[in-house]
Amino acid sequence: MSEQELSLTPSRPYLARAIYEWICDNNLTPYLMVDATVPYTDVPQQFVKDGQIVLNIVPHAVHMLNMSNDAITFSARFGGVSTDIYVPFQAVLGLYARENGQGLFFDPDEYANVKVEENTLESNTKEQSDQPKKKPSLRILD
Repeated sequence: MSEQELSLTPSRPYLARAIYEWICDNNLTPYLMVDATVPYTDVPQQFVKDGQIVLNIVPHAVHMLNMSNDAITFSARFGGVSTDIYVPFQAVLGLYARENGQGLFFDPDEYANVKVEENTLESNTKEQSDQPKKKPSLRILD
């Protein structure tokens, strides 16, 4: 492998964003398959089975979905409780449509040689947990 090939960024974030858009454009339900054992992954542990969790990330079921090059973050309700989710891209196993199973499943070894900056992951998870929870409020406008 050449040095240039080793310095390329992983394609997983770009492919995940594209397949997510394709699934939504076709009015299907995007499911995110996650390896919950990857460090810094923050998902509801009570729903993890065999080290994995599948999350429904349809736009109307999540709040503030963000797919950066490092992680997928959003807020969703689990058992009526709002929960902040943090999934580093090395924990993303696949993104597919619930209705027909079409999508992408990723090579778990893609990130084996990628140096992930732990400071970035730690600061992202701290930023999420440091944000104060706001109670919803309604205002009557005249």
